[in-house]
This record gives sequence, C-alpha cells and structure tokens, in this order.
Amino acid sequence: MSNLIINGLLQSRNPLLTFRRFRGKINIQRPRPPHYERARVLEVIKPYYKKPEFNAPCIDAERAKEMKSKLDNPYETIIAREARNWFEHSNLVAFVHVNSIKQEDMFKAQVALHRHNVSVKVYGKSIMRKAVADTRFEAILPLFEAKTAIIFSPEVQKIKQVLSVLKKTPQLVLMGGIVEGRLLSKNEFMAYATMPDITTVRAQFAAVLDSVGGKIVGDLQCHQSQLVNLLDAYAKTDSKPSEASPAGEKVNC
Repeated sequence: MSNLIINGLLQSRNPLLTFRRFRGKINIQRPRPPHYERARVLEVIKPYYKKPEFNAPCIDAERAKEMKSKLDNPYETIIAREARNWFEHSNLVAFVHVNSIKQEDMFKAQVALHRHNVSVKVYGKSIMRKAVADTRFEAILPLFEAKTAIIFSPEVQKIKQVLSVLKKTPQLVLMGGIVEGRLLSKNEFMAYATMPDITTVRAQFAAVLDSVGGKIVGDLQCHQSQLVNLLDAYAKTDSKPSEASPAGEKVNC
C-alpha cells in the first residue's frame, strides 16, 4: 500500500513540452485579421489623438512664456533686490563677458579684485530683468544675453586696478561700464582711466582761474603803471639829467 501511495500518488511528473512550428507562413505585410471579439476590444482601446493646429507650437510656447512670467519666485525677488542695491551704491560698475575659464583662474581674479575692495557678482538674465526694470539702468539688459559678470566698487579711483586685473585675465572681456551714474562704452571706460583724479583736476582748474584773474588785473593796471614810470623818469630828468633815463623811454606792460 505504501509503495502504491509513493509511486502512484506522491510521485511528481515533469510536463513534456513540445515545440511545433506554425503550419502556415506568417505574412508580415498583410497579417491575418484578429478574432471578432479581439477586434472589438482593440477598436475600443484604440487611442485617439487630436490633430494639432498649424501654429500650435507657437501658441504653446507663448502660453508657457506667459505662465512663467506670471509665476513669482521669492528667491529671485530677493536676489534682484540685492543686485539693485549694488547698482545704486556703487560709483564704479564694469560689465565683463566671461569666456571659457577654469574656476581656479576665476577665483584668482576675484581674489585680486577683492584686495582692492572690488566685488564680482554673476546674475542671470531673469534676475537682472527684475533688478533694473523701470530704472535708469534698464539699457544694460542686452549685455546679459550671454554669461556676464559684474564688477562693483564704491570708489571710482579703483578703475586702474580693475583694468590691470582684467589685462592679466584674457578670459574676461570688458564690454562697458557705469561711472558715477553714466553709461560708458569700452573705449570711454578705458579713456576715463587715463584721466587724473578729481582733486588734481580741481587744483589745475583753480590755477587756471587764478592765472586768468592775475592777467586781467595786470592788463587793467598796465597803462597806470606806464604813466607812473614815465612821470617818474621825467621827474628824475629835471633833478639829475645825467642819472635819469631818456624822456622818450617806453615801458612794456
């Protein structure tokens, strides 16, 4: 009985698998239509795509742009407020185009400028649009189509140090700047660096005004001095003819 149970009931048999080739040749180009029930199911679940309009990509891009402009990012607002503060409290601002540069070289340039109390900032186009919109700095927005770094300094006299550092870093290309609220091109910015400081110019201007005033006083007193010299010479001629000057001597003013 035990042998019957072991051999007949508890013994497991492995199924025999037999692979058969399809009896007909499969036509890939014109396949056989599916069964009726399957065809109904396929027809129900067939996806339906709406035909897009001719200018749909343009409309979708414009709609996405409007939605992006309506979204207000609080972090960008804070950074834009900081950037505007830098513009309003800096007497010297330089715009530098950043070409391909190693971060090590960029850090060296920032350290060299920091030693002269000059700061370097990099802002995106969206932040700059919020920072300078409806201000007197709005004309600088086209400069931020590519990666642009901004150099800020509260002292105008640091312009020579800025140009010296930029000369040693060819990857940073000067595009222009703002000096004391006036937008300057690259050539005007470099010409401004060759000018003397305001103290020297004031001293030169005061010297010119003083010289002009002295010349005017001399011209006004010229005829009076000439008359006094002639009268003095005439008086000496009457008293000491041998020691006096000739009566007809002229005195140059």
